[in-house]
Amino acid sequence: MPYITGDRRLAESDYRFMRLIWDNEPLGSTRLAELAAGELGWKKSTTYTMIKKMSEKGFVRSEHAVVRACVPREQVERAESAKFVDQTFSGSLPGFLVAFLGGKKLSGAEAEELKALIDAHRED
Repeated sequence: MPYITGDRRLAESDYRFMRLIWDNEPLGSTRLAELAAGELGWKKSTTYTMIKKMSEKGFVRSEHAVVRACVPREQVERAESAKFVDQTFSGSLPGFLVAFLGGKKLSGAEAEELKALIDAHRED
C-alpha cells in the first residue's frame, strides 16, 4: 500500500526504510546500512540505492554521509490515515471510530481525552 504525502508516494518498503530513519536520525549511512541489514534483511548496496532513490523523491537528504528525513513522519501518517478513512469509511470519522472500537468500552479517562481532542478540532 503506498503512503502518500502531497504528490509524493511511499511504497511499503519505502515506508519501512523511512521508519528506520525517523527513529534514529540523524544517522550515518553506514549505521543506516547496519540497521537495514538487521531489521529489513537488506544488503549494504540496497540501502545505498534506497538512500539515493529516497533523496531523488525528496523524502531524505544525505550530506557528508549523514542521512536525515525531509518529510516528517506525522505528515505521512496523517495523509495515509485520511486516505484510509476516505476509502474505507467514505470519509466518516464517526464510522471509523465505531469500527475501531468494535464494541470495546472506553475508560472515563479515554473518553475525556477523546472529547478534548474533538473539542480542539471542532469547527465553529
